[in-house]
Amino acid sequence: MNKKNKKLALTGGAAAAEALKQIEIDVMPIYPITPQTTIIETYAGFEANGEVDTEIIKVESEHSAMSAAIGASAAGVRTATATSSQGLALMHEVLYIASGFRLPIMILVSARALASPINIHGDHSDVMGCRDSGWIQLFCENGQEVYDKTIIGMKLAEKVKLPIMVIMDGFNTSHSVENLEILETKVVQEFVGEFEAVSPLLDTENPVTYGAVALQNSYFEFRIDQEEAMKNAEEEYEKIAKDFEKISGRKYDIFEEYPASSAGKKTEDVEKIMVLTGSAAGTAKVVVDKLREAGEKVGILKINLFRPFPHQEIAESLKNAKEIIVLDRAQSIGTYPPFYSEIINSLYGNGRDAKFCVSTGREIKSYIYGLGGRDIFQKQIEDVFMGKIKSKYIQ
Repeated sequence: MNKKNKKLALTGGAAAAEALKQIEIDVMPIYPITPQTTIIETYAGFEANGEVDTEIIKVESEHSAMSAAIGASAAGVRTATATSSQGLALMHEVLYIASGFRLPIMILVSARALASPINIHGDHSDVMGCRDSGWIQLFCENGQEVYDKTIIGMKLAEKVKLPIMVIMDGFNTSHSVENLEILETKVVQEFVGEFEAVSPLLDTENPVTYGAVALQNSYFEFRIDQEEAMKNAEEEYEKIAKDFEKISGRKYDIFEEYPASSAGKKTEDVEKIMVLTGSAAGTAKVVVDKLREAGEKVGILKINLFRPFPHQEIAESLKNAKEIIVLDRAQSIGTYPPFYSEIINSLYGNGRDAKFCVSTGREIKSYIYGLGGRDIFQKQIEDVFMGKIKSKYIQ
């Protein structure tokens, strides 16, 4: 730890606000919803105490919050907001406008179950509903990752000109207090850099139009350009994460392989790999340590970057596993759950034989856990590894 860095006990929501304070965002439209309120409450406190010079806009709904964020970002300023659950769902219409305009807006999401029935606790239903909206999506395991990835994420969004969601698990992360290492503000600001708007609406010397109609002769090309930008985001994320490691000592690859061997071939001896993300990864790591001490060749692949999804790299990481266990904290009603579908796409795609998994005799198992904030315990994860849970639901 750098002697000029400091340790603070913060919730995940407060950690996000701390990072935004150091980044110096210009505009923050806000509307409260549990469990993201810790983010905007903390940041509003900074503004009230004169610690930031941010224009906080209190709006009448989450739809208005995202609309105001689009207006602010298009005008040429650094912009962020926060939401959860039904709030993110209400934003859904304008999420596509933000990504289509290529605006580097940040949403900090305390991921939460969707109604009905009403539930205020954490799962990934809300963010999975937005996975094809053209937003970069970064998942966080704990409060330290929330702080770090907020900083990384803002730089990434502004580099590739796409909006980004930094996602923490509602309550498990957003309201849990942890001791975090906070970087020097000057170091953070130098890392992120000054915001440089591209074609801002208020540049009267170079007038532009936002929201013009694109018909059959041009709409397709806009979408191709957007896809290319999203593909580029993976490479840029890796570069930015490496630069962040230099100032923090903390490493954030596109995914984390656990355990990491001294040879750098991290999952070479693993026969059973569990794929997951979010706060449950911490519990799973404890189980992996326990089982490996007992001689079981088990490991974890924790997804950090979900959009764009790193298909080729994940296929390479999983190639030696005899059994792949995918844990989703969301449903896709009527089809396979999100992470499981992405893993299947990774293994069956990339020019591989369509019978790749079958021909190698491997099993790919799908489980759904933690809906509506239900806890997942070490014993349940151990039972999944050992094949003792037959249902697709870990209840």
